Amino acid sequence: MSLPPRPRPLGTEAPPTRAVPPFDPVRVRGGRYRLQRLLRHRGQAVAAGLAVTAVALVAAGPRTEGAGTEPRGAERAHGRPVADPARPHPPVELVTAPVRIADAATVRLLHSGDRVDVIAAEDASAGAGVRVLARGARVTEVPEPPPGATESGALVVLSVPRPTAARLVGASATARLAVTLC
Repeated sequence: MSLPPRPRPLGTEAPPTRAVPPFDPVRVRGGRYRLQRLLRHRGQAVAAGLAVTAVALVAAGPRTEGAGTEPRGAERAHGRPVADPARPHPPVELVTAPVRIADAATVRLLHSGDRVDVIAAEDASAGAGVRVLARGARVTEVPEPPPGATESGALVVLSVPRPTAARLVGASATARLAVTLC
């Protein structure tokens, strides 16, 4: 039975060294003046760099739909993948809500199409305060008060989202409502 060959010490497997042949030094033409020229014209260099960066950003940036772009769902052949477009919010269902405002004189200032904020002023002795119930509600109608109506406020009809209408009706039972023009 023969023994396997003994490994050689490290470094003995490399080829022998040789002398480096003589050669002429390498000289780059105009090398020492390029930096000085760049410093002299650095404004132009910065402008060129910014222009190249802008072109690269436009080429690699996200693409929007419009004239000259791919339709939705189409993939681009270059750059980053396009994120899915944001889904539009479903349209808000508006309802008309008759609201009794405590100050009848304020209601007489309103006209159809006005935008108002509806504010509830609750009983201060109960520890409640003032809160805004509706922002930017559109006035759809300002009915004339019936003759002989008592001074319990005036009615205004507002176009608001359904949840806001529920808040207005609930608050009108326990609080005095006021409006401010937007």
